[in-house]
Amino acid sequence: MKIKLHILCIPFVFLMIFSGQIAYYSIILGALLWHEAGHLLAAKLCRVKVKSCVIAPYGGEIEFDNPTIVDEKSLLWIALGGPIASLLGIGFAFFMPELIAERLINVQLVLLAFNLLPVIPLDGGRVILALLYIFYPSAKAFEFYHSLSLFFVTVILLMTVSNLPQSLFLVILCLFVWMQVIKEWNYRKYRLAFEKYVMHRLT
Repeated sequence: MKIKLHILCIPFVFLMIFSGQIAYYSIILGALLWHEAGHLLAAKLCRVKVKSCVIAPYGGEIEFDNPTIVDEKSLLWIALGGPIASLLGIGFAFFMPELIAERLINVQLVLLAFNLLPVIPLDGGRVILALLYIFYPSAKAFEFYHSLSLFFVTVILLMTVSNLPQSLFLVILCLFVWMQVIKEWNYRKYRLAFEKYVMHRLT
């Protein structure tokens, strides 16, 4: 398995160095890695082979070795692995020194709240996709959900832009997620056709 840093992590590292708050941004980076470790552990427990893991500013992107054989329940547990790890991280923080614990809890809560938004490619979006696979495997339902994700993330992006410059970091994160949703939107029909033909999951 290959572990890589997303290109957007580069300005994040420079921000960490030049802001003089290396300790605080190290906590953020540690929380991201801990969150992603939850996804990877869940994949291992579900016996799903991971080809690569790209660490992004909001969490990470996992690519499976053979995505056509990953079942719906495994997709659900892998999506939940990160949020569960974040919750455990919050629990562990209570046993740490107060100065570190307060910041770590705040970072984990923000990461958890952001990742549970019902938008692809965030964990909340992946959970909803997995539930659709299990309970309502319809191509129209998937297309509707992609449309809803695009609308939802556009609204969030506009809200964060209206609070500039205080919300600069959130704007960068939302812009990245918005671009990912656009990519998913553009390729939704091809991906759904592939899944319907090869995986026989959609009706």
